[in-house]
Amino acid sequence: MFTEPDYSRMLSNYLPVLLFLITGIVIGVVALAAGRVLSPRNPYPAKLSAYECGFEAFEDARMKFDVRYYLVAILFIIFDLEIAFLFPWAIVLDEIGVFGFLAMMLFLFILVVGFIYEWMKGALEWE
Repeated sequence: MFTEPDYSRMLSNYLPVLLFLITGIVIGVVALAAGRVLSPRNPYPAKLSAYECGFEAFEDARMKFDVRYYLVAILFIIFDLEIAFLFPWAIVLDEIGVFGFLAMMLFLFILVVGFIYEWMKGALEWE
């Protein structure tokens, strides 16, 4: 009644996955090694300075910093999420009908009102 499972057949189903993983790892290692070997090494102060957050990373922890960086980051996240919602909405627009269209227009209206508020408050102005 009980038959032994055919392990060779089961393992042959996973062979493409294994080859894909090995290929990905080899390409990743080769790319990292090539970058390490071929990249120029000439750091200078402008290259080593902080550029992402707007202030030096290793200074006094109680120093004042500008909040605009965080406002711009929040705006980026909001509009990035907007695009993430717009693609699936556009694909199923035929199926969801007028209600789905109006719901998305309300969503976009709320985002535009928030964007106009940020703009009027001067969050996007750089000195």
